[in-house]
Amino acid sequence: METVQLGVIGGSGLYQIEGLTDVERVSMETPFGKPSDEITLGTLGGVRIAFLPRHGRGHFISPSELPARANIWAFKLLGVTHILSISAVGSLREEIHPRDVVVPDQLFDRTKGIRPSTFFGEGIVAHIAFAEPYCPILRRLAYEAAVKVGARAHDGGTLVVMEGPQFSTKAESFFYRQIGADLIGMTALPEAKLAREAEMCYATVAMVTDYDCWHEAEESVTVEMVVANLQANVNTAKGIIAEVARRIPQVERTCACPHALANAIITAREAMPSERVEMLRPLIGKYLA
Repeated sequence: METVQLGVIGGSGLYQIEGLTDVERVSMETPFGKPSDEITLGTLGGVRIAFLPRHGRGHFISPSELPARANIWAFKLLGVTHILSISAVGSLREEIHPRDVVVPDQLFDRTKGIRPSTFFGEGIVAHIAFAEPYCPILRRLAYEAAVKVGARAHDGGTLVVMEGPQFSTKAESFFYRQIGADLIGMTALPEAKLAREAEMCYATVAMVTDYDCWHEAEESVTVEMVVANLQANVNTAKGIIAEVARRIPQVERTCACPHALANAIITAREAMPSERVEMLRPLIGKYLA
């Protein structure tokens, strides 16, 4: 199978991009179960792209139930080097309006620990660096793409990742504002951690749907509000994906992402269980020679 350069995780309609050719769907199995759904492959401007509906077609998987390890592993097996996450988020700042686009540069984890967040363990230990959770090069490409397609775009910001599926209380929303957060969502973690372990560049394109529930002059977030603003942002998201795909072949991967595991695996080779070595070979094989 031809190597895929760009993986996109988001809504199921994102793959319907003008100019996408050689479209096919593939089902995959991983050591961590099945991904959220079939993966749609296509070619755009000579770049092979993989699209995965994060919550499944029809949106039947809760944020807490997402098979994030299977999703990222499947992309790894396809040869994906860059992952663009298209995500609905709430704004915690007056100046970040619904239907704006934000490319955050930081994450704050408020999930509850029920989401497996590493490929390692069970005999092989790795500690990746995660001070900068997003790839700086892919972030720049995503922001420039958002500006190019005419979005009201914001470069940088801290995204709080909450467990969900319920929305925030007002007390929580005000707290996140007080600690300096800018956005709130439910899906960027553990995706970003797993992508880093898999040595893939990862960036979130945050599509703002609401003001969470802190804004006194706006109604509190509802599903109807989120869906309406998401649908309004679909064409913008498609344009950003197409523009990023066009730019990726022109940019060298000088970031640290492709070598994230180089100094992260601390288990001695002779102490590694052979069955775990074989399972994790797509990740660690190049470091075992």
